[in-house]
Amino acid sequence: MKCPGPPESSRLARSLDHALAREARIWKVPVFQNLTLKGTDISLSRYQKAVLWIAEISSRFQFYPETFALATSILNRLLASVKAQLKYLQCIAISCLVLAAKTNEEDEVIPSVKMLAVQSGCKRSPAEILRMERIILDKLHWDLYTATPMDFLDIFHAMVMSNCPQLLHRLPQMNPSRHVALLTKQLQHCMACHQLVQFKGSTLALVIITLELERLTPDWFPVITDLLKKAQVNSTDFIRCKELVGQELTGLQPANAVYIFCPTTQGRPAAGVPGPGPGGLQPARSAQLGVAVGLPLFTPLAPAAAPAPDDTTETDEYYDGFGQLYSEEGGASGGRGPTGGLCLQPGPGEGSSPCPPLQPPEGD
Repeated sequence: MKCPGPPESSRLARSLDHALAREARIWKVPVFQNLTLKGTDISLSRYQKAVLWIAEISSRFQFYPETFALATSILNRLLASVKAQLKYLQCIAISCLVLAAKTNEEDEVIPSVKMLAVQSGCKRSPAEILRMERIILDKLHWDLYTATPMDFLDIFHAMVMSNCPQLLHRLPQMNPSRHVALLTKQLQHCMACHQLVQFKGSTLALVIITLELERLTPDWFPVITDLLKKAQVNSTDFIRCKELVGQELTGLQPANAVYIFCPTTQGRPAAGVPGPGPGGLQPARSAQLGVAVGLPLFTPLAPAAAPAPDDTTETDEYYDGFGQLYSEEGGASGGRGPTGGLCLQPGPGEGSSPCPPLQPPEGD
């Protein structure tokens, strides 16, 4: 494993400055008033369900986490710019995801608009989605990309690993790419919370990093103080955001859960084809936000085709990409793999996994 050195630290500092500049210029979020989006008939619950639906469809087509983050950013910027009606929210949400996928994903991974419309169950025609795409582009002046919370999480995490590579030494079978994958799961969970929408992505990402450092080392304060200065984060916003994130993450993982070993392996469906589960959604991916995305806002729930797999493959997909960021040897070479939690499935030729999948014990 190779951690970023001094030249890499300079590059990360420039990347942070560039991301902060774009965030300051473009960042915009909707304002909620009296439990609804100001000036519209979109309630808090409808907004949150729309974000969860974007996460569900993104997971169904195995898009990168950055695609979900960008789609959410586009949605927020649009809702902050126009007074949208609830009846158009579904079409807006799927169009934001299409635009984000066109920005971040490889061409061979992106499904056709027709396939996306059919498999997402959005009940909108391809023509309607394409028209909404054009409306979004016009309203946002064809400038879709802003620095998302995912971008800041990657930068902050790489900075911490550059200055304190020893942080993960006490964690078995943990390296920077696996670690940032777990933090990505926490960040996505928080991005679905309407209370945290009002905070900039830089603030939210830094709070995630701070809470993790508090858990890992007693010497976390100097590290975070340095990042606070570099990120120019408002201290009042930071403290308030930290309180809310702490509350959100409390229920992300069940406390005192008991598990047993279940050495099974799971395959990956072909690109663009949903895996088994309710409504065709891969249950492991639907669980990544820690919320009930199995009940989508706009589509009926289909009967389950197979038992929901455990959470052990969720982090692998993120690990595949992040491994390249840290130039780790033995990183995944197969592109997008299955996704899961703390334990990684063996790659080709790696033999058995050091940490087999875990399953809750069956009742006596």
